[in-house]
Amino acid sequence: MVDLASFSPVCFRKLSSSKEFHWLGSCAFGIITCKLVYEITGFISLSCFKGYQKLSNKEKVEWNNRGFSTFHAFISSLGSLYLVLFSDLFDEDSSDALIVNRTSIISNTILGFSIGYFLSDLVMILWHFPALGGLEYILHHGLSMFSIFLSLISGQGQIYILMVLFSESTTPFVNLRWYLDVAGQKSSTIYVYNGIALFFGWLIARIFLFIYFFAHMANHFDQVKKIFPLGFYSLLTVPFLLALMNVVWFWKILKGLIKTVSKARHRQ
Repeated sequence: MVDLASFSPVCFRKLSSSKEFHWLGSCAFGIITCKLVYEITGFISLSCFKGYQKLSNKEKVEWNNRGFSTFHAFISSLGSLYLVLFSDLFDEDSSDALIVNRTSIISNTILGFSIGYFLSDLVMILWHFPALGGLEYILHHGLSMFSIFLSLISGQGQIYILMVLFSESTTPFVNLRWYLDVAGQKSSTIYVYNGIALFFGWLIARIFLFIYFFAHMANHFDQVKKIFPLGFYSLLTVPFLLALMNVVWFWKILKGLIKTVSKARHRQ
């Protein structure tokens, strides 16, 4: 059973400061950005892509929706990559603070922005259910928002949330695959190349990265245990569930790639 008593002081101590306004603003910015990119995607597509007018209303909604999911993928993955690999925020020797307790304005902004994105996308998925995705997408977004929210308000475990957010780097390949399919380019060379890129991207960012994630967490488990109870148990369970979903999706991607490459060779 979760020890709410030990969780409350952490939350109220954080929420009583100006940080509350910072992450609320970041979340609102994420929602507004999704709306703007959604509209801009539709406007640009209408002007530059003749086939856009021929799409059904449901296809136009998904087309525009994938526009802002791609935008979020670039922002979150690049931000996560910078913070985890290139900044000294999580460098072992850069601070005396525990790695699991380290935060920055940039990391808080990215987490708040991502909450805004996942919330916006989840609302659209539910509103148009099941056109934009089934129950697995609802589960994925729900778990993601829950984990990001806990990490943001507590200021703990952000290194692991950012690692998981980097897996969003595969989203542009997934969306491009859908765009090409709807545009009737399923037999094109770029469709095949994108499928190959998606396969290796998924292998690196959603399979190998999660292996490293669990290895890093095990190596720093003495610090992980100091995370407040609800955050600790969610860190043990949510990434594991996401990893299982990634493996299932990876198997589908592999089968799709084999099918696509076989058809390409047959046409040659």
